[in-house]
Amino acid sequence: MTLEELRQQIDELDNQMLDILNKRMEVVKHVGELKKTTQTVIYRPEREKQIIDRLAAMSQGLLNRPAIEAIYLEIFAVSRNLELPERIAYLGPEGSFTHQAAESRFGAMSDYLALPSIRSVFESVDTGRARFGVVPIENNLEGIVKETIDLLNETDLKIVSEVIIPVHFTFATKAEKLSDIKKIYSKDIAFGQCENFLHEYFSSKEEDFFAQVDSTSKAAKLASQQPDTAAVCSHIAAKLFDVPILFENIQDSSQNRTRFFIIGKDFVNQRSGNDKTTIIAKLPEDGKPGTLVRFLQEFESQGINLVKIESRPAKEGDSFHFWFLMEFDGYFLDENVQNIMQKHVSDIKWLGSYVKMM
Repeated sequence: MTLEELRQQIDELDNQMLDILNKRMEVVKHVGELKKTTQTVIYRPEREKQIIDRLAAMSQGLLNRPAIEAIYLEIFAVSRNLELPERIAYLGPEGSFTHQAAESRFGAMSDYLALPSIRSVFESVDTGRARFGVVPIENNLEGIVKETIDLLNETDLKIVSEVIIPVHFTFATKAEKLSDIKKIYSKDIAFGQCENFLHEYFSSKEEDFFAQVDSTSKAAKLASQQPDTAAVCSHIAAKLFDVPILFENIQDSSQNRTRFFIIGKDFVNQRSGNDKTTIIAKLPEDGKPGTLVRFLQEFESQGINLVKIESRPAKEGDSFHFWFLMEFDGYFLDENVQNIMQKHVSDIKWLGSYVKMM
């Protein structure tokens, strides 16, 4: 078969896919109209996971689960915009990894609001200026984001879902050759996480050759304006500022991952069958040794798998009191979870139950 004949086959299949997608969107439109009349939430992560699970299980071709997920997350995002366009706030600037996390769930068509701080994202969602917010919660190399935990304690916003993305850095430049580059821009953390690559290619350069800026997005912007410079930045930042990528995945560790929370107001997920629950526990200061141990043992006795516990200062009075952010497998309405939550109703703040991504 000739190349032209193969291309003709692809064109015919594309025509069929377009027709099917248009039919899907017509159904989506009717779903959106029904949800509006019943005041039902548009974004349903557990429903999206069910679809991806089903399609991945039945796929017998070249498309594996990651490929199916990548395709359908964008279809879901387009569908949601047809049902009800929603504004998404995220920790900026544009081109940041938080922006990348937001687009991975809400697609390129959504209305995005880049904000300068995690607190401003929370305030935007709390006041209704944005329907959802995207904020970092932890990095597997750098640890927990304390501001996010503190604001979950201070506000009444809920966790809608978690997003986990690999942290991949690119080397982007408009220069024709490496020898033409006179300066590399990036954030200090990015320089540190790409040290091996930079040493291999630019070990002879003076210290001022590496220019630190506020963000990798700003680095990409500067590289777009100065053809004899380069940026160590995210893929989305290079794309946003139209800077050609010379090298992909230049980070030292291939295991670098960041987890993000999507937050919303008055949001409750339905049970998915593979859920995680996050709570804040403020245990009574009864002066008895082993208060925390006894509380944790209740999870063991109920067969609940604890996956995270972080302590934070209560900032009340002049003593050293703490509260705890805890995560465990299960849905908050599961009987064994309710056995604990009902017993400690005045000590526990439920932050959300959502589809587990890891």
